[in-house]
Amino acid sequence: MRKRGYHHGNLRAALIDAALKLIEEKGPTGFTLSEAAKQAGVTPAAVYRHFKGREDLIASAALQGYVMFGELMEYAAEGKTGLDAFETSGRAYLAFARKYPGHYIAMFESGISVNHSPELAHASGQALGQLEKAARLLTEHMPADKRPPASMVAAHIWAMSHGVVELFARGSPGTKSPFPPEDLLESGIGIYMRGLGLIPPDE
Repeated sequence: MRKRGYHHGNLRAALIDAALKLIEEKGPTGFTLSEAAKQAGVTPAAVYRHFKGREDLIASAALQGYVMFGELMEYAAEGKTGLDAFETSGRAYLAFARKYPGHYIAMFESGISVNHSPELAHASGQALGQLEKAARLLTEHMPADKRPPASMVAAHIWAMSHGVVELFARGSPGTKSPFPPEDLLESGIGIYMRGLGLIPPDE
């Protein structure tokens, strides 16, 4: 039986799609290149025309994810400032993790360094840059001696978002969220912002 023919770069995309499905099913270390090739309908040797190995294939899936993620974060925060920008970005983070679990795992749970390639490092930086932009806008009116670095604020919000996703938004075995993940994240962001004096306390 002849293998399916691929043209115009479709084989590379088909292999990434196959890897994403396998990552969802078996985790980033639970599948082989041969399995990815079989799912894409090609011989294992064909994989090496586009990827150096499994790690390179997963890194390409992560790159695709970071590009999508960065665009989503930019769209979510567009036209918004302050707490609204962070809350919509947080909701977008949760939505991405739910809708694209294969990409999310490749990006954050595969052990692949964002410095695997210049392209991956750039895409990762662009995504975090959206949060840093919101942080700069939010803190620019604070006195210089009391203003936290925008990168620190962005990293805190990213860590909070990631924690809610990992513990409560992706159905981790044995865990049950006491509140909707979106509410947990938004209230956490609000408490953090009030702690910095960036928004007034609730009356």
